[in-house]
Amino acid sequence: MNSPKHVAIIMDGNGRWGIKNNRSRNYGHSKGVKVVEHIISEAISKKIKYLTLYTFSTENWKRPQNEINFLLNLLTNYINYELDKLIEKNIKLRIIGNINKFPVSLKTKLKKAERLTKLNNKIQVNIALNYGSKEEIINTIKKLNKLKIKINEKNINNHLYTNNIPDPEILIRTGNRNRLSNFLLWQSSYTEIFFVKKLWPEFTKKDFSKIISTFSNVRRNFGGIK
Repeated sequence: MNSPKHVAIIMDGNGRWGIKNNRSRNYGHSKGVKVVEHIISEAISKKIKYLTLYTFSTENWKRPQNEINFLLNLLTNYINYELDKLIEKNIKLRIIGNINKFPVSLKTKLKKAERLTKLNNKIQVNIALNYGSKEEIINTIKKLNKLKIKINEKNINNHLYTNNIPDPEILIRTGNRNRLSNFLLWQSSYTEIFFVKKLWPEFTKKDFSKIISTFSNVRRNFGGIK
């Protein structure tokens, strides 16, 4: 019976859900935040130690400016209103990605949230912001060259955004799209991938629990034969 330590999620379909329900894409994003809260709660109940959420990719800058602004405001409001709850629930927040492009006020709030939750240990929620896996790998190689450190698998692992985080055993993508979209490409080499037809605002605790249950019976050989 496999019990995952780390689950990663591509939360796809918020905008399409908003349009599908005769509202705006931004309305869908707002609904998606509520689902995040439920899934974090369910992950805690399953004793999962790491949950990584693909929140804003390096490619998302191509979206309309009003949608980008809404997403950044949504993130700002989440930190403003949920930080005390994260601390109370013993949840550690870690940001992975390059947040230098974000407004100064948002960067300050994100770093504060990381600092204030640093010692929490119920679950670590990794928020992937302005994250792109190809960029992450390229920047890691450049960093190793600059430090004159040998390029090998161990040293690359130690200098990725996800250093000190175990690779995900499970990657879930909602939204009826069967692709990884530049997310954790290095880290997911032996990850079990679950593509879900439901849009993210439709995804439930029950759906999450079913995937964890299915994974528990998966034989993982890592290239070998057992």
